[in-house]
Amino acid sequence: MTVISVPMDYNAEDLYVDLRPIVGQGLFLKCEGFNFAGSIKLKAAREMVEAAERKGVLKPGSILVESSSGNLGVALSILAASKGYGFLCVTDARCNLSARRFMEAMGSQVHIIAEPAANGGLLGARIAHVQALCASDDRYVWLNQYTNVNNWKAHYRTTAPAIAHHFPRLDVLFIGAGTTGTLMGCARYFRERHRQVKVVAVDSVGSVTFGGEPGRRMIPGLGTSVRPGLLDESFVDEVVRVEEADTIRACHRLARRGFLFGGSTGTVVSGATEWLARHEAHDYTAVAIAPDLGERYLDTIYQTNWLHALYGEEVLSPDILAADVRTA
Repeated sequence: MTVISVPMDYNAEDLYVDLRPIVGQGLFLKCEGFNFAGSIKLKAAREMVEAAERKGVLKPGSILVESSSGNLGVALSILAASKGYGFLCVTDARCNLSARRFMEAMGSQVHIIAEPAANGGLLGARIAHVQALCASDDRYVWLNQYTNVNNWKAHYRTTAPAIAHHFPRLDVLFIGAGTTGTLMGCARYFRERHRQVKVVAVDSVGSVTFGGEPGRRMIPGLGTSVRPGLLDESFVDEVVRVEEADTIRACHRLARRGFLFGGSTGTVVSGATEWLARHEAHDYTAVAIAPDLGERYLDTIYQTNWLHALYGEEVLSPDILAADVRTA
């Protein structure tokens, strides 16, 4: 029996799904969404908040403020409610409505940025708004997930060792790239301790994280319009970029087998299966990290009208899904 007194104390660290029957590749999916925040972001949020408390930056009366596309905001709203801080999340219209309502239910405020910055897009505009808030009132405390080393330290300390424990002969690890906290924490850990493990970053097409031209991205989570300050590409062996239509198809393939995952997870699974097929890695031991679950995407990725309006009616056509299954 597990008994907790604060919501941060529960996280299902050791749950994996064997995806071979679904995707036709040897791939284990580490599920990080089974906690009260519904995503892997609870780990980074806790590490950053507790580090700020130890330094005396966070104190009674402080108001946390953070730019987030959704999941970190949800995690911080839980921590703020549990610890008695205020919280204000700065996001944009891509943030799922359910995530915004979740944060408000926790007593948090949500500011939605509508106009992108000339340089940096919506993310740049969100960060500028956070900076303006902090300049206006010294009660605001910005943890800054994009540059805060405790973001990656959370995964260096927890996520990576847990994977290494269960897969001592791991060949390749697939990690989605958003702020790159999960990516950098795990990559640093395996580079130091298990150099044989290949770390493959999975990014969204249209993201500038690893260079390239910015493009339309409608699914929140992975990808950025501003290169993350935490990123050190020397720790990354390879990068795979995934089109959003392929993210959607991966999510629906999983859902049709009873697994409802979020957009970030769909991107990682799509990138991982493509990489494994391209490398004919039939004998590899491969793990992918699933950052989120799918309930917050019911009005978007799993909503037919939303999909057809943005990606066309063919995005989930029977022919395309059948081809995906044959390829797998």
